[in-house]
Amino acid sequence: MWTSPYAPVEVGGTTLHEMVLEAAARFGDRPALVDGPSGTTVGYRLLAGRVRGVAAGLAARGFRPGDVLALWAPNLPQWAGVALGAMAAGGTVTGANPGCTEGELTAQLADAGASVLVTVPPLVPAARAAAAAAGVRELVVLGGAGAAPATPILDLLAGGGRPPAVRLDPDGAVGLLPYSSGTTGLPKGVRLTHANLVTSVRQVSAGLRIGQRDTLLAVAPFSHIMGFLVTLAVPLCAGATVVTMPRFDPARFLELVGRHRVSVLVGAPPMLRALLAHPLAAEADLGSLELVVCGGAALPAATQRALAARLPGATVGQAFGLTETTVGVSMPDRAAGSVPGTVGRVMPNTELRVVDPETGRDLGPGRPGELLVRGPQVMAGYLGRPEATAAMVDQDGWLRTGDLGLVDGDGSVVIVDRLKELIKVSGHQVAPAELEAVLAGHPAVADAAVLGRGDPDHGEVPVAVVVPRPGANPDPGELLAWVAERVAPHKRVRAVRLAEAVPRTASGKLLRRALAVEVP
Repeated sequence: MWTSPYAPVEVGGTTLHEMVLEAAARFGDRPALVDGPSGTTVGYRLLAGRVRGVAAGLAARGFRPGDVLALWAPNLPQWAGVALGAMAAGGTVTGANPGCTEGELTAQLADAGASVLVTVPPLVPAARAAAAAAGVRELVVLGGAGAAPATPILDLLAGGGRPPAVRLDPDGAVGLLPYSSGTTGLPKGVRLTHANLVTSVRQVSAGLRIGQRDTLLAVAPFSHIMGFLVTLAVPLCAGATVVTMPRFDPARFLELVGRHRVSVLVGAPPMLRALLAHPLAAEADLGSLELVVCGGAALPAATQRALAARLPGATVGQAFGLTETTVGVSMPDRAAGSVPGTVGRVMPNTELRVVDPETGRDLGPGRPGELLVRGPQVMAGYLGRPEATAAMVDQDGWLRTGDLGLVDGDGSVVIVDRLKELIKVSGHQVAPAELEAVLAGHPAVADAAVLGRGDPDHGEVPVAVVVPRPGANPDPGELLAWVAERVAPHKRVRAVRLAEAVPRTASGKLLRRALAVEVP
């Protein structure tokens, strides 16, 4: 078993919104959030006022402790005030990927039991339909006048009044409900308590050491645990400045780094590769960068070395974690980064085991096995899915990551492969079972198997093997379009091969490894 080289951090003891509000009281009018495209700035004092205003407005409209507010919006400064305001009202926040379809949004809203949905004007039509289908009580719009029955955010804030005096148990109150597929299956709500969240903020801060002189460019969606925790919560608790970017555009990304003198970048490989490969990268002003961290998917060792050479004034490293571990298991250090090909060292208060996947026997340094993790950042469980929770976390608190890895002689963690079936597309989780269900809905499809294929730009992309119904001869292009119409862009299947059958066990379990050699 491996433990952290860092000193232990305080566990729990407060809520995330209280932690941010305490920081706001210290940093006053320092810039907390900047809208990247427009440059509009929100200071810490104003952010605190918005948090309290949202909490008061929600409470006045019947939002109660334990209620769920859903946020379907790109990265904007308003994300922070709304999310933290909902938490201050005693609620739980679930973020939906801004690229998801109306059907995907409906499913998440219904599963989470959301009573309020907050979105942006371009998404109002789809949001209204999804809210109606899922039984959401109120739709709120960020910016714009809003169209009935949507409520403009200014109307929510105009109610005035004092925020509710809510007492929350940090160990039991769920603050965030991101969605993850875990090691397999369809997306599930991950119950992250305030103790999970504030402890994770402290754990990440121990290695990355974000401070008030830092500026971070928030590119990873706030609906994703990496985006919310590392590029929003951590800097707001440290007095740093967060520059928001609604969607990733390489040219705009490079321009914003220089314009806002960004010192810290945290993101998935496609974002970081823009620092090397984009035609404008050679002329971009990247001299302000001090720390670059890759998360969400593996960055090849050669790419990490190339980044370090391109950015001689910056520390470059990789981190490893899951939604179920409130983002982190291991991380680089701001002073030393991480050894290329590794994902840093174990985080504070965290225990890591490497076990033989077949026998469960613990393995020593340098020997690959499944990574198991235990610590205060491990989730409270999946929403409404006790069996899935029990399969993921044992009675002793050890969480199965589903990743095959090892720990070298210096204590650095190396990810070798994945035991789980998830496909990682540009850092986003894609569940094969979800895409197989979409393909199975096509009238010409009898069976389907989806798996990941390596891709130089996205890490992996989904590809499919499809078994046609008797007498049917579906066109692969038509099947690609069928899926594309029903899922977010990052989930789209990129290739289809027709086959007479897909390999399954006697019990019907799909043998994906047998298909790996036949990926189209």
